[in-house]
Amino acid sequence: MKVGIISDVHANRVALDAVLDDMPAVDALLCAGDVVGYNPWPAECVDILRDRVSASVMGNHDRAVVSGTAFKFNSMASAGVEYARDELNDLQREWLSNRPTSTTACDGRVRIVHGHPDDPDHYTYPDEFSPELLGEEDVLVMGHTHVQHHEVYDEGIVMNPGSVGQPRDRDSRSAYAILDLEEMTVDERRVEYDIEAVQEAVREVGLPDKIGSRLADGR
Repeated sequence: MKVGIISDVHANRVALDAVLDDMPAVDALLCAGDVVGYNPWPAECVDILRDRVSASVMGNHDRAVVSGTAFKFNSMASAGVEYARDELNDLQREWLSNRPTSTTACDGRVRIVHGHPDDPDHYTYPDEFSPELLGEEDVLVMGHTHVQHHEVYDEGIVMNPGSVGQPRDRDSRSAYAILDLEEMTVDERRVEYDIEAVQEAVREVGLPDKIGSRLADGR
């Protein structure tokens, strides 16, 4: 069974389209949260993933949009949250609000969280990966850091597919992964997309310029 794994789309429809066009045929598509936030296409990205994903969880930006709070977000993040609140219709908002903080897929073999199994807001960077993070699942999928990485242990796999819409590992290309549950392997993938088109759209809708400019640096 081959599974497409994505995370942290952050309303970047241009990057999401590039990833989905590049992705080979898979038996399921899973998302580790933060469909919205930052970029100009929250409604479109919710609609695409609502129709495509087999399982997904709520990220901190998703929660901020549906809960009416921006927590301790910086000005860029807060602007993206406010923009998404204005853009989403009731059906899109309902789908987002119904995302759990943790879920399983693929007959329980894969567990999906956003930040950490014990704390959805914790940034679990690669240096914290360990087999102790695994529970009964064979594969733990996390997002939140926007850093693509995976480790294979005797006990299973701990992985982060990286960010579709706002990579932060100094590689500007959009990130995703293909998980092979038969071979227990992860194929980390990167895809070029039209960053300039996103930057122009950011300016057109009045979001902070840095939301677009940082995309070119992968940070």
